[in-house]
Amino acid sequence: MTEKQTHRTTKVIAQNRKARHDFEIISTLEAGIVLTGTEVKSLRAGKCNLQDSYVLYQSKHSVAPMLIGTHISPYDHGNRENHIPTRDRVLLLHDRESTKLKQAIQEKGMTVVPLSMYFSGPYVKVEIAVVRGKKLHDKREDLKKKDIERDLRRGE
Repeated sequence: MTEKQTHRTTKVIAQNRKARHDFEIISTLEAGIVLTGTEVKSLRAGKCNLQDSYVLYQSKHSVAPMLIGTHISPYDHGNRENHIPTRDRVLLLHDRESTKLKQAIQEKGMTVVPLSMYFSGPYVKVEIAVVRGKKLHDKREDLKKKDIERDLRRGE
């Protein structure tokens, strides 16, 4: 195995299940995230909430997308250097990925939300997705399909 082919272990910290229910997922990306030390320690304890968070570019000319609305609880053993729980965090993407993401956001009806946050080896990664909102009848159809699949599995 060469240096580039090393496999990292992954450990899921938090998932945004509501996003999978409320949105139709168009495409997904893996992004790094800029964090402070106490945020990483809090994430190791699993104290993160991705619900109601989204990805946004601060201005038309900004290069780096921001993760907004994610709540990472303050570290229990932190002192006055503890972080602000809901601060905006910079996402790390390659330039071509960032431009694709920016174009997708500018398209009508599209938005970007985080699906999950996880450790990939020593690094914290965020799985983000370009999504389109589902209509109420689409959500109902999905629930019906899940019920039917569950009943079929029980019946077998």
